[in-house]
Amino acid sequence: MAVTQQEIENRLWDAADELRVAMPEAQYSSVIFPLMFWKYLSDTWEHNHQEFLAENEGIENLSAEEAHEIEYRDYQSFEIPHITLEGGQKRRASWSSILATITQPGLGKRVRASLQAIETANPNKFSRLFGSMTWAAEEVLPGEVLAAVMQAMNRTPEMHEGNMSHDVLGGAYEYLLKRFSDGSGTRAGQFFTPREVVELIVEVLAPQSFESVYDPTCGSGGMLIASANLLKASGGRGYTLKLYGQEAVMDTAGVARMNLFMHNLTQFQVEVGDTLKDPRFKNPDGSLAQFDVIVANPPYSMKWKPWTNDQRALGGVAPQSSADWAFVQHMIASMGPKKGRAAVVLPHGVLFRGGQEAAIRQRVLDDDLLEAVIGLPANLFYNTSIPTAILVFRSRGTKATERKDGVLFIDASKCFAKARNRNILTDADIAHVVTTYHSSFDANGNAADADGQEGLTARFVPKTEIMANGYDLNIGRYIKQAAAAQEDLGTLIDAYNIARAERQKTEQRMLEVLAAAGVVGFDE
Repeated sequence: MAVTQQEIENRLWDAADELRVAMPEAQYSSVIFPLMFWKYLSDTWEHNHQEFLAENEGIENLSAEEAHEIEYRDYQSFEIPHITLEGGQKRRASWSSILATITQPGLGKRVRASLQAIETANPNKFSRLFGSMTWAAEEVLPGEVLAAVMQAMNRTPEMHEGNMSHDVLGGAYEYLLKRFSDGSGTRAGQFFTPREVVELIVEVLAPQSFESVYDPTCGSGGMLIASANLLKASGGRGYTLKLYGQEAVMDTAGVARMNLFMHNLTQFQVEVGDTLKDPRFKNPDGSLAQFDVIVANPPYSMKWKPWTNDQRALGGVAPQSSADWAFVQHMIASMGPKKGRAAVVLPHGVLFRGGQEAAIRQRVLDDDLLEAVIGLPANLFYNTSIPTAILVFRSRGTKATERKDGVLFIDASKCFAKARNRNILTDADIAHVVTTYHSSFDANGNAADADGQEGLTARFVPKTEIMANGYDLNIGRYIKQAAAAQEDLGTLIDAYNIARAERQKTEQRMLEVLAAAGVVGFDE
């Protein structure tokens, strides 16, 4: 019987909910994702093992070495080895094998030993996959809680291709990512960008079959997966994409690798390290590797140690107080020369801040690398309520003729629907922005063929006008709607100040009248 999406999601959440007695929701992902992936590997291995046994009569006449060779040549794509437990007992490092021991002390140690054994047995596939596994310690997660989580997760249907599709499995993984993010406050921004923002970025850049896609701050890998999914949905071959990601946090990098595997994407490489300090993707000569498509939602206004001598420092070096433009410089240096394109989400400050950032911004515009600025609504993200913008870049000399020597500004700040904890971009909002991005523009910079979405305005601005404004990219300088919104805010502030002064004057007069009548104490 086919497994429904709702069924697997509900049962996985039941397992996660067992953790409520031991840790805050913000930490659930560090436990649930390794356990879920371990169960997926174990179920898949056991399913393939049973097929091997059923299709090879007389297997008992073969030596253990011969049987192993046949099984791993024709049936298995990874190995689940045996581990030696305390007392010398040997068990396979599989979910079902260790689940049978949950009543015995030391469950966390056995789980950790199993996951480490799988990593060691499959270094090319699963090296450092499960992260630090600090949660497996008894003082962090008591054995009885871990046992309850495993028992609840064991009620999830078997996770192998014979029982559920990778679409269902990957969807369940993403469901948990979103659910954890909804409940974990600011920490969610470390690994999860809202799906609709990811979809907008990917649709703008439109990855094609056999291209390379790189995310220098990949978090849980959502942008890489969305690139493959969009290509598949549009009739392309998503599995042909070469996916690359770097993530500073080891546990989060493990989440990304597991996420990619769950979506049946195998042509990927996710590295651990600080992208600005130690970029891991390089050519043999030490230069940065370059890619066709680059996507990122880096940490905003992060303090960093500025470069002293780095090939990426186009136009200067970003200030220590904010690495925003350093991430942009890294992405620009990583764009392939023929068709490289990049999109990054950043706070509005990058559009107008002065000093070293202004110098970098000027160089980027002088080199005609910036194609578009898309203003997004406020309160879209889990870790900040500030409005953000997507900046779209093209490799030097690769802009379409009609887009050369200028920047397309799109104000989508009014395009959103209100949800429980934040605003969201609807499918219609995304479609309108993408349509506007691909529109042609008349001599005045106005969209000639956009679909007229209410609340969405756009204008193509020549570089000469931007230069006249001191290379300021503030959207309100170039689009009336954004400017009007700023004027309205100023009017509201003025009205508030006037009303406040009138209220204070009235209160003072009231207190004087009351005091004259012998009534006191109202102003204490």
